[in-house]
Amino acid sequence: MNKLDNLDQQILNEIQHGFPAVSQPYLEIGSRVGLSEEEVFQRISSLRKNGFIRRLGGVFDSKKLGYVSTLCAVSIPEEMADTAAKIINQYKGVTHHYLRDHHYNLWFTLIVESQEIMEEIQSDIKEKLSEITGTCSLISLPARKTFKLKVHFKV
Repeated sequence: MNKLDNLDQQILNEIQHGFPAVSQPYLEIGSRVGLSEEEVFQRISSLRKNGFIRRLGGVFDSKKLGYVSTLCAVSIPEEMADTAAKIINQYKGVTHHYLRDHHYNLWFTLIVESQEIMEEIQSDIKEKLSEITGTCSLISLPARKTFKLKVHFKV
């Protein structure tokens, strides 16, 4: 599957902004686009399998839920990036990471329940990465202003 038909497009539009919080969400989506529950489920499964959908899950406003967040960056030898990423990903609250062509080359986001927990995790990550590299520089870049609240891609 490398091309989306009209029904696939409708389903993608529906699940981006209106995934129903009901006991049978695929039945509800089906009623919106004119398909059965099973047809919607099969199409979404196929869209995931073929890479059109990477993740299916809720998006929450962590700040409104009382969480704190930051963007972190570490300077790590390039050959240690995979090992460092595995260490970082072990922590609950790390949502994703990526490499950049910069002195601070491994970046990750961290969303946790309190500032204290955030500082503990950052300290622990820095310590563990220092153990494998000899040294580790970590910076925290919390957002000062929110520029993007919601993204919807019209398919």
